[in-house]
Amino acid sequence: MSTIKPIKLGSNKTNINEKLTSAEMGKLWATYTGNSMSKCILSYYLQHVEDEDIKTLLENALKLCDEFIKTTKEIFEKENIPVPQGFGEKDVNLGAPRLFADAFYVHYLKYAAKAGMSIYSIAIPLVYRKDVKEFFTYCINATIDLISQIQEILMNKGLIIKPPVIPVADKVEFVHKNFLNGFFGHIRPLHALEITHFYDNIENNVTSKALIMAFAQVARDEKVRELFVQGRDLTTANIENYMKMLSNENLPAPSFLDDLVTASTFSPFSDKLMLFHKMDMFSMKIRAFGNSVAVNGRHDVGLLYVKSFLKISAFVENAATIMIEKGWMEQPPSAVDRKNLASE
Repeated sequence: MSTIKPIKLGSNKTNINEKLTSAEMGKLWATYTGNSMSKCILSYYLQHVEDEDIKTLLENALKLCDEFIKTTKEIFEKENIPVPQGFGEKDVNLGAPRLFADAFYVHYLKYAAKAGMSIYSIAIPLVYRKDVKEFFTYCINATIDLISQIQEILMNKGLIIKPPVIPVADKVEFVHKNFLNGFFGHIRPLHALEITHFYDNIENNVTSKALIMAFAQVARDEKVRELFVQGRDLTTANIENYMKMLSNENLPAPSFLDDLVTASTFSPFSDKLMLFHKMDMFSMKIRAFGNSVAVNGRHDVGLLYVKSFLKISAFVENAATIMIEKGWMEQPPSAVDRKNLASE
């Protein structure tokens, strides 16, 4: 049953012949680029997966990638906008040996689905053209369905623990002046939202650590390899700090996934793809820190996230610098550089 009363207005302001806005163009560009990368990774995962349920999950995810790529490409071509180069066959070696255990694929898909949702959900209130809005609405709904399948497999196969359970309060209470304390005086227990984001950040980071550890094993370029090692150590320190915050409250946390990485040193992916992927994943961590800080109240928790933010930002900048030096970074759709326009 619908709970929203319809508004009957003309649709001439949002017809599909309207030019794409910067928001529509940018989000479509990000969707195409990200899914072209995911297609390479999922295609490789499918070469080695043995568990039939996980195989079906990977096939479903790959099907969504293909659909999203096809739709964004059609819109770009219709508007005579250059289709991003993204990633393709040259960025993946399907004959490479197994680099991950089957269980890792499920954790990876959950992380990737979260990243996709962050693009699609932010797009919805910013896009106006009907076909683009319908596309991102479909992306969200399809990704929600995929996440439901991922969660079902994670729980049924015992691959993850649920977020911690906390007591139910007897009554509504209001905070006192010591609510913000984190270093001195009475320090209150973590509240539900702070616990939620610690759990989420740990869950994201244990997947990120396993992936960057694998990338460090197989990267060909020494500069890229060194950056991956730095990112691995940084991620490990962050995980341990977040786990300590939950442990201090006698609360459980997701465990490391390092054992799901094999000892292979033969790379299934190009250095360009791996570096872009880690730059993108670390950028997602920055967004996650923003969400975490927004609901936090304790000074010590806030400082922990600020320190993490600064270190992660430095990694992203270093990764971007290498991408630019190597000529690997594509230029997103941009505004006119009017300061450097020259008359003919």
